[in-house]
Amino acid sequence: MSPNGKRGPRSDASRNTARLLATARELMAEEGNEVALDEVARRAGVGNATLYRHFPTRADLLVAVYADEVAALCRCGAELIDAASPLDALFHWLDKFVVHVATKRPLALAATEGPGGRRTTRFEEWHASITATASDLVQRARPALRPDVTVTDVLALASGAALATDAEYARRLVALLRTGLAA
Repeated sequence: MSPNGKRGPRSDASRNTARLLATARELMAEEGNEVALDEVARRAGVGNATLYRHFPTRADLLVAVYADEVAALCRCGAELIDAASPLDALFHWLDKFVVHVATKRPLALAATEGPGGRRTTRFEEWHASITATASDLVQRARPALRPDVTVTDVLALASGAALATDAEYARRLVALLRTGLAA
């Protein structure tokens, strides 16, 4: 029992959630965000009722999948923070970042658009997490960067590359940025 007297999720419920998220991520990569929820449940090996108990709406599933993607990107940055070469670490993470932006943008938009196309609070939280991760990496790499380079500069340049083209070309553009950003 938890300190508040309530039980945590049952282990089978946690497994079902993880299976549903992994399956949804795979299907969305294959078919896009409009994948049939019944297909997610079928491929995950659970009933529709189980899917809807965990994710009552498509939006709830999209948010959960994207939250995992953002968490993985931020974990990658945290794992790189003590790398022997801070500049290598920054550009390794930027490589992951541009792939994330180039490939997850439709999911991010679907998961975070509020009424009237406005971003939700959740979007702002995810943006803040990614920015904090980038900031830590930029600060660590600061001695190898031009003194006037900011985390905003780095993210704007990488995002621009990711939004302008596909993931592979965006990776190439970020590799080219390194020459311009290095001291």
